[in-house]
Amino acid sequence: MLSRLLASSRIDPFLLMILTTVLVAALLPADGVALSAFGWASKIAIGLLFFLYGARLSSSEVLHGVRHWRLQAFILVTTFLAFPVLGLVFKSFVPALLGEPLYLGLLYLCVLPSTVQSAIALVSVARGNIPAAVVAASASSLLGIFVTPLLVGLLMRAQGGGINGSAVMEIFVMLLLPFLAGQAMRRWIGRWVKEKGKPLKVVDRGSILLVVYVAFSKGMNEGIWSSLSVGRLVLLALVCLLLLGIVLASTWLVAQRAGFSRADSVTILFCGSTKSLATGLPMASVLFADQQVGLVVLPLMLYHQLQLLIGAAVATRLDKRTVEPVTVPA
Repeated sequence: MLSRLLASSRIDPFLLMILTTVLVAALLPADGVALSAFGWASKIAIGLLFFLYGARLSSSEVLHGVRHWRLQAFILVTTFLAFPVLGLVFKSFVPALLGEPLYLGLLYLCVLPSTVQSAIALVSVARGNIPAAVVAASASSLLGIFVTPLLVGLLMRAQGGGINGSAVMEIFVMLLLPFLAGQAMRRWIGRWVKEKGKPLKVVDRGSILLVVYVAFSKGMNEGIWSSLSVGRLVLLALVCLLLLGIVLASTWLVAQRAGFSRADSVTILFCGSTKSLATGLPMASVLFADQQVGLVVLPLMLYHQLQLLIGAAVATRLDKRTVEPVTVPA
């Protein structure tokens, strides 16, 4: 009954889980040994998540999608070039409205890779090129392990971000190494992982909830939330909405002008506009370990929910506008 109620109200159950986790962290923040234990648990869960992700991705899906190299290049340029440029443009007004820590989080959002599951689901609903979406989202996520820390070092050093050797090594151990191990084991466990997709969502969502709890517990312990008013939250949501609207409109228009088919344009629209919470949160815990990580990840969390809500509405509208082929009886 609860699931039917949530479905009818179009409330994402995962959004409720995240909000509940934030509330728990606000009322019962972890500290000391407990915080350290939760931190290690989140790292282990994230490693398991990327191991399973590596085991899911088949070489046939990669080969099928790589043939659309022009589409793949377009999405990567949007994700790792156009988005960061927009983030720099937003520097002209966002720090004055929201302050430097939240602008740092917005800029960090702009250098993240595309999400995988959400992008592919939206492309499927809107009847886009699903094999190309699988490759585009997967390639973006994998490249993001290397590209995102580099962009953080290049663009965010002046705002207090940056990378060092230990951070790069921790990202390698926590994200890339488990992914490669999953790829190596795919021959034996790949089919089982795909068949058990729904139960394994516990790992996917559980790892994100752990990272959220750790990040917001640190924020409560450092007292940074006392400076965050309801007005600033509303302004942050509007800024994220503006960023998402610009990217959705520009990717669709440019893809149409560039001569891509409708199915490929749908793939570009959703793979180019979404950002990965699963990759962004663990990276933030490494790259911004000594800073206000709770405020840094807040723009990403808001943007992630907006991309789901608005993306679902756009995908449904595109699906309704799709003209079914007319079959003529022989």
